[in-house]
Amino acid sequence: MRRKDRQLSEEETVQLFETTGYGVLSTVSVDGTPYGVPMSFAYKDHCIFMHGAKAEGHKLQNIAANAEGCFTVVDQVQTLPEQFATKYMSAIAFGKIQVVEEEEQKRIALEALIKKYSPDFYEEGLSYIERAAANTTVLKLEITNMTGKGRK
Repeated sequence: MRRKDRQLSEEETVQLFETTGYGVLSTVSVDGTPYGVPMSFAYKDHCIFMHGAKAEGHKLQNIAANAEGCFTVVDQVQTLPEQFATKYMSAIAFGKIQVVEEEEQKRIALEALIKKYSPDFYEEGLSYIERAAANTTVLKLEITNMTGKGRK
């Protein structure tokens, strides 16, 4: 990182992954072009879990061909027009992405998403998971490296 004075601690970086609402999953297409897609996600056990419909799609094709990817979040953005600057906190995680096939791990990941996005409807969320899990793809990015940066 070029600006070491803006580097976040590991704890601050993890906190961004735990609290930020959405991020961008980046993969590489078969023809080598980059592909980024906004995703809801949950951070748990040094992994990022995402979900989507059980279907073929661009990101799934990319992951099947090349499992390397990264996930980026940005939060607490405040523009400072008079200073030609921005306050922000951002983090990026690198690792291998896999489709979660094991049912128990898939359920744990979906529960983490319910806890993050619908904590007041947890019981209803568990019922929803039971009904929808078979038609849901869960992705797991196992973090090998992560960095955080901010201008506070």
